[in-house]
Order: sequence, then structure tokens, then C-alpha cells
Amino acid sequence: ARSDFASTAASELCALLTLLGDGYRHVCLIRSTEALQALSKLPASQQQTGWVQCQVGTAHFNAAQYLAAEAAFQRARRLEPHRLEGMEIYSTVLWFLKREHELCYLAQAVVAANRLAPQAWCVLGNCFSLQREFETAVKFFQRAVQVAPSFTYAYTLAGHEHVSNEDLDKAMACFRSALRTDERHYNAWYGLGTIYLKQEKYQLAEYHFRRALSINPRNAVLHCYLGMALLSAGRCDEALAVLERAIELDPGNPLAKLRRAMALSRLRRNAEALRELQSLQQMAPRESTVYIQMGRVLKKLGRTHEALAALNHALDLDPKGGNTIKAIIDKLQLPDDPLPDDSSIG
Repeated sequence: ARSDFASTAASELCALLTLLGDGYRHVCLIRSTEALQALSKLPASQQQTGWVQCQVGTAHFNAAQYLAAEAAFQRARRLEPHRLEGMEIYSTVLWFLKREHELCYLAQAVVAANRLAPQAWCVLGNCFSLQREFETAVKFFQRAVQVAPSFTYAYTLAGHEHVSNEDLDKAMACFRSALRTDERHYNAWYGLGTIYLKQEKYQLAEYHFRRALSINPRNAVLHCYLGMALLSAGRCDEALAVLERAIELDPGNPLAKLRRAMALSRLRRNAEALRELQSLQQMAPRESTVYIQMGRVLKKLGRTHEALAALNHALDLDPKGGNTIKAIIDKLQLPDDPLPDDSSIG
């Protein structure tokens, strides 16, 4: 009887470890759907651990599902308040969601737990980044690298901070350092792609976004940026297909919907473009670029008075962009004159 009990216990333990290993393997391979499915098969007692909830949060983060990721990391923190592993990802989730108070509280907690942990310095860096203190944020990310030179994510966070500060050479160096420590770090491939997109090197941008997507194919943000690169290169049909995939993965992605409207307009499918913009208007009623693009599309449809109203509304929402919008309005008054190219808008 005792041997039967031991055999049963060993079998149950092996089955549990198989599920845990399977879920972790999928997280490491950036297979978010498969990871979540595997982890959901765990017994309830095992799901209520900080480690499992951090894996769930990371899987959602890799799929750009930030609200679901936040909920998982919150559960992890309740279960294991002193946990450091995964908190650098949680801090980025809070950064995306603009949770300033929660991020400051997390920073205080992780620094109190272990000032020598790279995760603590990454959380601090994200905290100052959200407050737009770029130099301080970069110093903290560099500190994370000093205490753990192989901590890939610190290089990437520093790179994104340099991009925000328009220091593209330093940003590129950081992203390349990240890839030297982990060639499959899709965030660094994405970061390099954004730099080349800013530099209007669209072929290089496309290459790097595709490398990121080869690692993480279910991330709507990556599809959106690949679509932007293709659209900027004038490959509108390809861009439209990629942007529609981004919207399929994340129907609430406003940037993908805006770029899809631009692609449709360039393909002379202006009625469809207008419907997309009207849908987007409900999602982002105070976004001036939506009304600018709507003005362009209405002009192409011959509805000049409505186009003027849309552009005037954009001007009310964004007085700082007045010169650009007024230039579009001036062109609007000329019935046969094409509007300025929209590649610089949004």
C-alpha cells in the first residue's frame, strides 16, 4: 500500500511539473496563448502562487494585453509581496497604463526589498520615465546593467528612454547590447525598427519589425508598426493586410485603426476609410489626428464643408499644431488641388 501511495504521489508530481514546465516553456518562446492554456490547467492551489501569476502576467504582456497583465501581477504581489522576479515587466505594464501612483508604490517596495536587484532599478527607471525625467530614468537603467550585466531588459528600457529623448545613436547601442545578451529579445528588434522608422529607412524598419514578429507573432503593436513602415514605403495593399491583422488581435488599438483608414484612403477606398474614422472617433474623441484624417477623406469624397468642420475641430483640439492644420485648410479651399501628403500626420 505504501509503495502504491508513493507511486501515485510521484505520478501526480510528474504531471504537475509537466504542466508547469510546459507553461514556462511557452512563456519563454513567446507563445502567449499556449502558455495561458497550459497554466490554466494547473490545480487551483498551484495557480495561486506568485510564480504562476507572474508567468500569466508576462504572457499577457507579450500579447500587449496590459489590463489582463496588470491583474495577474497584482495577484502575484498579494500572494508574494516581497517578490522581485517579474516586477520589471509589471512596472512596464504600469507605465503603459499610466498608473503613476501604483508605479511609485511598487518602486518603493522593490527598493526596500533589495537595492542590489536589477529588477528594482528597472522599476525605479520606469517610475521616473513616467514622470518624464529622462536623465534620471536612464541612470537607473544603467545601474541595473551595472549590478547585472546580463539583465537584457535593462538595456532595452534604456534604449526606449533614449528614443523618447531623440538620442537615437545611444538608443541603437542599447538595443544592440540587449540583442548580444539575448538574440530572441523581441523588444530590442522592435526598438531598432522604431529608430529606422523615425529615420525614414523603411526597408530596415520592415526587416527589424519582421524579426520581432518572427519571435512574437501575436503582438498587435508589432503588427501595427510593421503596417506603418509598409504604409510609409507606399506598399498600401501589404500595409492594409498587416494592419487588419493588428486590429484582429486587438480591436481596441486606435493607432492601427487610424493607419488602416490612411491605407484605405490611399487605395481610393474613401467611404470605407470614413467609416473606420467614424468608429475611431468614438474611441478617441479628443485625438486631433483623427479629425485631420477625416478632413482629408471628406475632401476626397467631395464633402468640403464637412471636411472644413472636421479640420476646424482638429485645430480646437490641438492649437499647437495650428500651422500644419491651417496649411491643410488653405489647400482645402482649392477644389482641384491635392492636400499635402499625410505621412507626417499622426
